[in-house]
Amino acid sequence: MPGLSLASDCACTMAPGRLEPCVLVIFGASGDLTARKLMPALFSLAQQRALPRQLAILGAARTPMDDQVFRELILSALPKGDDQERRAFGERLFYLHVDYQDRASFTRLAARLAELDARLGTAGNRIFYLATPPGLYDPIGRNLGRGGLSAPPPGGFARMVVEKPFGRDLKSARRLDAALHQSFEERQIFRIDHYLAKETVQNILMLRFANSIFEPLWNRSHIEYVGIMAAEELGVEHRAGYYEGAGVVRDMFQNHLMQLLALTSMEPPSRLAADRVREEKNKVFRSLKPYGNRALGREMLLGQYGPGALRGQAMPGYREEPGVAPDSRTPTFAITRLFIDNWRWGGVPFYLASGKRLAAKQTQIVIQFREAPRSLFSGIMPDNFQANRLVIGIYPEERIALSFQAKGQGPRLCLTPVDMEFTYPQNGAGAADSYEKVLLDCLLGDQLLFWDQTGIELSWAFLDPVLKAQDRRTAASLPNLYPAGSWCPQAAGEWMRLIHA
Repeated sequence: MPGLSLASDCACTMAPGRLEPCVLVIFGASGDLTARKLMPALFSLAQQRALPRQLAILGAARTPMDDQVFRELILSALPKGDDQERRAFGERLFYLHVDYQDRASFTRLAARLAELDARLGTAGNRIFYLATPPGLYDPIGRNLGRGGLSAPPPGGFARMVVEKPFGRDLKSARRLDAALHQSFEERQIFRIDHYLAKETVQNILMLRFANSIFEPLWNRSHIEYVGIMAAEELGVEHRAGYYEGAGVVRDMFQNHLMQLLALTSMEPPSRLAADRVREEKNKVFRSLKPYGNRALGREMLLGQYGPGALRGQAMPGYREEPGVAPDSRTPTFAITRLFIDNWRWGGVPFYLASGKRLAAKQTQIVIQFREAPRSLFSGIMPDNFQANRLVIGIYPEERIALSFQAKGQGPRLCLTPVDMEFTYPQNGAGAADSYEKVLLDCLLGDQLLFWDQTGIELSWAFLDPVLKAQDRRTAASLPNLYPAGSWCPQAAGEWMRLIHA
């Protein structure tokens, strides 16, 4: 069946709201995140004329260099394009060598910012993007406060942007929050989860609440189960130092998967505003049925990839990766079944799964509807009959697909499955990179797609008991092994088949 078309008169804008002049300060500007994600996203926004005209980008890092060297470094890493556009973008770039622990460095930073304000008319507005390890959030935030840089100018703004992880448990998340709030107020802090900026993730709310064909059915009376999967082909790569102390539950479940869960199951907000949407998400986290004492093995299964093959190429096991302990018990795969104990979802299981070095990179949400009564279709219902299923694909295809039963062509009376699908590329809609959307929202001051501290603490509070049990168990026994390039450990096969559409 042909895919759905996107109306040509779609009333969409790239950047609703007013873009104020400002200086974007990127701490960790000499690092991988800046070169691989932030600068290409900013350059793309510049090409789309979606940045403020009076925007300066000031790199700040411990690597000594000057403005010109920094510009050459960044421009060499950008995609090739129009020379004039690249030159214009390069003119926005500046650099300052800083020591994050040294208060004098932040005095020099304040002077450099004042100079840029005077030269470029950036009005004292600041965005401080911390593209650094979380251990540096505290000294950077504290020194920004000591230097008077966290206080917004009259009628302007000063914002701090931080990336996950937001702690490794409830206690550390609260400690990190206290450190951030030494100098910045909650309204100034933007906590990034780039999953929320993906086009299809943003479309979940539109799909549910703007279409009356879905919302009346979005409950325990019509839905059998919900599955959310974020599978990765990559192994631990260069992140062993972080991953060994985190594991898959801390790395993927507490942030990305919990956000997808909340968007899929939340009640409609009174309006599409950051505070209202966050409030409804937090109600979901409060309604999660706590794990029992024996959650591991019953409600959550852990795994670790061993040697295998992916696309015909031999792959090492997790313990053989550089930087990983040869006797590591860190889980690289997890699948869990949980329940939301409220009126809408009581008794409906939600399956969440994520893992590294799986058969393919795939992120999706599966809404499995209940079967229609079979008696009416006796004799014509195929053995492999499947009830209606809605699949929200996030990667590799950003798509929404609905499967339903219809009469097959020809004189015989029989049922055949049919798919109705909407995909972004198919319909020519230019999907922005997730970091483009995140950066644009930071410039606009829109926190709709960002975590608040209440949500972070509620998600950690829910996962803390199973994480403590995991840490005790993995210290004594190995998680279930699965070959690299497979979909899951054998013990998780039954649950994984439900959500791997």
